[in-house]
Amino acid sequence: MKRTAVFTIIAFTFLSFSGFSQESWKAPESSKSTKNPVSEKKVKASAKKGAITFNKFCIVCHGAAGLGDGPGGKALTPKPANLTSLKVQDQKDGEIFWKISNGRGPMIKWGPIINESDRWDLVNYIRTLKN
Repeated sequence: MKRTAVFTIIAFTFLSFSGFSQESWKAPESSKSTKNPVSEKKVKASAKKGAITFNKFCIVCHGAAGLGDGPGGKALTPKPANLTSLKVQDQKDGEIFWKISNGRGPMIKWGPIINESDRWDLVNYIRTLKN
């Protein structure tokens, strides 16, 4: 079985999870000071790689445009974030990285699955999804 299929199956196992409240999800204060290690010159290339990672792991719940409307996210509570929203885009890179790495409730803890540089590529890709 392909690795992507395995992770998709794992994501769908969380569909029945509904124990988390709808309260705002905040990363720890310390994550705000975590600096994005990708240099300005390499951000575009990083975001391009991030799009590939997004399409492999995130699209099922967050949807093709990052609106939180993917088929795997329809039954989740809380709903997947709209990555284009100001609520997400106003966060520091370190906060987004922390959330990707640690997950919450039905969102998978991607830290052990996606390597660190690919998670930073995801952060840089998410930045391209602004409204």
